[in-house]
Amino acid sequence: MQKIRSLLQTLFMLACIALLVWGFVLIRQCRQGSPLPPLFSFRIGGSKGLVPTPMQLRSIERIGKWEFLSIEDEEIVDTVRHRLLLPDQYLVRIYRGTLSLGIDLSRAEQDWVGMRGDTVVVTLPPVTLLNPQFIDEARTRTFHETGTWDAQSREQMYHKARRQMMLRCLSEENLQAARENGKARMAAVFRNLGFANVVVE
Repeated sequence: MQKIRSLLQTLFMLACIALLVWGFVLIRQCRQGSPLPPLFSFRIGGSKGLVPTPMQLRSIERIGKWEFLSIEDEEIVDTVRHRLLLPDQYLVRIYRGTLSLGIDLSRAEQDWVGMRGDTVVVTLPPVTLLNPQFIDEARTRTFHETGTWDAQSREQMYHKARRQMMLRCLSEENLQAARENGKARMAAVFRNLGFANVVVE
């Protein structure tokens, strides 16, 4: 009888400790505005019955901008100033830049991850240019220059180089390559979390 009473007291103490720990976590989650955690949770082994948790999704979303394809480009841009009865003036500059194609998970839909039976279905946001200011001005070089050119003329050449790089690098072929790379990498993330069946759209 004494042993049973001692066992019950021990179990009661353990239950009280568990409740105290859960209460501490509950208060902390409420202060952070996070969903309340369940008092007890069970996870079935294998992929069947598993559902991505909000914590797992938030950890993935915190990746933010995720690059899937990096393209280095070089463009030569020139301009000419025609002058009456005087020689023309030329300015030729070489611009270099690296364009990063990928996704911004902050733009993902609210229900970007769902379940279809035992399959995780992931809907990625569209692939976009992640770094609009991709020209490395420190690597810009003047190839040929005659006459004097003001800051406005150089600014116009910069924007012309930027348009040429975007036209060359944001091709459908490159966008598709980035999409396929993104699908493969996102599928790998969920498989590493224990989900055997993953479809990324």
